[in-house]
Amino acid sequence: MTKEVKKIAPKEAPKKLAGGKTGKLAKAETKQIGVSQSRAKKIKHSYKVKDAENALVLKLKDGDVVIEMFADVAPKHVARIKELVRSKFYNGLKFHRVIEDFMAQTGCPQGTGTGGSGKKLAAEFSKLSHKRGTVSMARAMDPNSADSQFFICFTDCPWLDGQYTIWGEVTSGIEFVDMITKGTGANGTVYYPDEIISLQVIADL
Repeated sequence: MTKEVKKIAPKEAPKKLAGGKTGKLAKAETKQIGVSQSRAKKIKHSYKVKDAENALVLKLKDGDVVIEMFADVAPKHVARIKELVRSKFYNGLKFHRVIEDFMAQTGCPQGTGTGGSGKKLAAEFSKLSHKRGTVSMARAMDPNSADSQFFICFTDCPWLDGQYTIWGEVTSGIEFVDMITKGTGANGTVYYPDEIISLQVIADL
């Protein structure tokens, strides 16, 4: 939702050498634990998602937020979100519009709510309801104008149902979403906004 958009109402474990010495290991055996297959597997499993390919981890200043995506409900949106995530499009973007007891919006490269990735998406409205933790697409007046901007609901917002494409929900870390800096300007404008530290597909970790 922008100034010109329709405003929504309020790797295996390392070898252990005898005597604790590192010795001379082959290059392939000197991988750090942090990037080992076993550690990567533990990291993925720690998020406890149904499908790691269709789940995201959103890193905020206060903690990690897990978003599970509805590939069966909004397949085109989920596919596009993953493309943008894997290109690191969202990293560093601001939560430019945040309204207390409503929602936090991000995904604008300009940080003003007026920009996007340049690719519009046809609406994939569904019977899902906007509830606390719902992740949904922002758009302009045209129902088929969603691009890269999305919002996360702080609370239930049923009046949005059937008008915006819901593509995911927060399944862990909603308390960190609650801590996103709220806007004090007109229509929820945030003067000193929080940023997305990173957004990743959990399968890629």
